Amino acid sequence: MASGFGFKGGRPRCFAHWQEFSKCYAQSDSPKDCAGEKDDYLECLHHTKEIARAKEIKDHWLQRQAKEAAQQREQGEVRATSSILDLGLISSDSDGKKQDAQ
Repeated sequence: MASGFGFKGGRPRCFAHWQEFSKCYAQSDSPKDCAGEKDDYLECLHHTKEIARAKEIKDHWLQRQAKEAAQQREQGEVRATSSILDLGLISSDSDGKKQDAQ
C-alpha cells in the first residue's frame, strides 16, 4: 500500500489519504496531531463509520415499517370486528342506475 501501487496496478483508492497521513506524521512533533488524517485513512480502508451509519439507517427504517404494519393491523382488526365489510361486489341502487345510464 505504501508503495503507491495497488493490487491490479495503478494507484490504490486510499493512497491519497495515506500520503496526507504520512506527510502530517513526518512534519508533526507529536503523533497525536495527525489523528484526523489517520481516521480518514482507516475509514477509507475499512468503511467502519459508513457501515455503522448504514446499519443505523436500516434499523430505523425497519422500526418504522414495523410500527406502520402494527398500526395497519390494528385498523384492519377494528374494521373486521366492528361491521360487515363491503367488498363492492353488489352496487347500491344509485350506483346501479348510474352504471346502466352509461
